[in-house]
Amino acid sequence: MTDTSADLTSAVTALAGLPGVADRIDAARAACTQLRWHHALRRRIPEAAAESRVRGAWASGELDGARLSVEIVRDLMRGAVTWHDDPDPVEQVMRGVIAATAETERLGHVVLTAPMQALARLHTAAAAGLVPDSELGRPRLDGEDCREFVEIGEAPPAAAARARLQRVVAVLAHTRSLPVPVVAALVHAEIVTARPFTRGNGVVARAAERAVVQAGGLDPTGVAVTEAGHGTGGGPAYLGGLTAYTRGDAAGVGLWVTHCCDAIVAGAAEGERIADAVLAGRLS
Repeated sequence: MTDTSADLTSAVTALAGLPGVADRIDAARAACTQLRWHHALRRRIPEAAAESRVRGAWASGELDGARLSVEIVRDLMRGAVTWHDDPDPVEQVMRGVIAATAETERLGHVVLTAPMQALARLHTAAAAGLVPDSELGRPRLDGEDCREFVEIGEAPPAAAARARLQRVVAVLAHTRSLPVPVVAALVHAEIVTARPFTRGNGVVARAAERAVVQAGGLDPTGVAVTEAGHGTGGGPAYLGGLTAYTRGDAAGVGLWVTHCCDAIVAGAAEGERIADAVLAGRLS
């Protein structure tokens, strides 16, 4: 991605023309439109969106290898149960996952109007208690490393990661003139592959994608569960798509973008199931 506004817009828009991508973008838009008109969302969006964040946090934790039941995640998010005083590693990760996913509700359009601030807030939520306070809400400094996502290769040096994060910020600032599914896919992949933070990059990436899908108007209800969409094929499929993206060629980037569009479609379908449950009074 280049740095001038015109070149940046052209480069991102061009990704929508990769083989097979345009049809998947249309499918993602259609799925979100169908979700938006669900009968339950005429008056009960807050209830459905809250459950979406529950299932999104659960799915994001699963992708990070932190497994709790969706019932426990729901109780934690609504304050019905509290964390242990001495949390185990799974609870430590899930505390950040839940906090970052919950933070997306408060971000609103900040993710588009002040992207760096939004990413800092998401990272502070995701990594609190996992890294020293001095590392929260800021990208890695020279000499600081990240050992996450080693399956897709080593993290780039801190300076390169910071430069890539600045390009993510530039893309987010131009979201309104770009295809939102492509923006969401790029933001997600760039944060994971650049790994600008010492820890919590995957959680931040998935939360940022959720925020972009909503603030960008693709799913203004916030009910689609994009995180669950990424988990549809399991962790290997998710990592496979990210690995393809790291190649940097048209086929690899196109594969990742189509994966993300499919995740949005699956996430919208999960949103419809949530809306059905809201109507039927099945949410506990």
